Amino acid sequence: MDLEKITAAQLRERIRRGEWQTPTSGAAYGYVQANLVMLPKSDAFNFLLFCVRNTKPCPILDVLEAGVFEPKIAPGADLRRDLPLYRIYRDGVMEKEVATVTSEFNEEMVSFLLGCSFSFENALQAAGVPVRNIDEGKNVSMYITNRSCVPAGPFRAPLVVSMRPMTPEQAVRAVQITTRFHLTHGAPVHIGDPDQIGIKDLQNPEFGDPVTIHPGEVPVFWACGVTSALAATSTPLPLVITHAPGHMFVSDLKDEDMTIF
Repeated sequence: MDLEKITAAQLRERIRRGEWQTPTSGAAYGYVQANLVMLPKSDAFNFLLFCVRNTKPCPILDVLEAGVFEPKIAPGADLRRDLPLYRIYRDGVMEKEVATVTSEFNEEMVSFLLGCSFSFENALQAAGVPVRNIDEGKNVSMYITNRSCVPAGPFRAPLVVSMRPMTPEQAVRAVQITTRFHLTHGAPVHIGDPDQIGIKDLQNPEFGDPVTIHPGEVPVFWACGVTSALAATSTPLPLVITHAPGHMFVSDLKDEDMTIF
């Protein structure tokens, strides 16, 4: 089966059966992918406020009631089992990575699904703009910047960005394309010199994998939903569950339905 052409539901079924355990970049083209954060109901309002104040890295696609794990944007899905890899945090410290969270999820957990830049990679490729992490079969490169998000209650975080290298001409086209995808991070937040946003070494990302940067190419940076995981774990909550970077929830929403014109 062509992994680019399978539907979101087919991909989720493969994940649930344990047949897909790798990053979801390049899979189920045309479907909107999402970052996941699960945290206690008592802290959900402040986290929602953080997302509202920082819409570029944390665009809200869906928020579920406490104890609910079937999202409105993918009827029949199960957020406890339909992501390839999860991270479990206790008291702000990552405890482990797991394939399912059915034993950890409880009736007090509120789930947030936030837009992901994987959702516009199909549009970039269709326009002839390279997506290097897909071309090289790697997870996207993600970096912690020196830019701070607007805090809310106990939640605060630096902005995390994803990076895709391309020529300056391709970067202009990428801006034109991704500006339409406002619920999946929209246009880049920075193009060019990584040092200006506090990134010292592009070959050592905090999350994901390094990719090849060819002569004449510039790094293009988009706001990244991993920001939400840093915010959710910036205060010592008893339990937080997130996706592992690059291992997203794939919804039934279509990327072209999420654009603005």
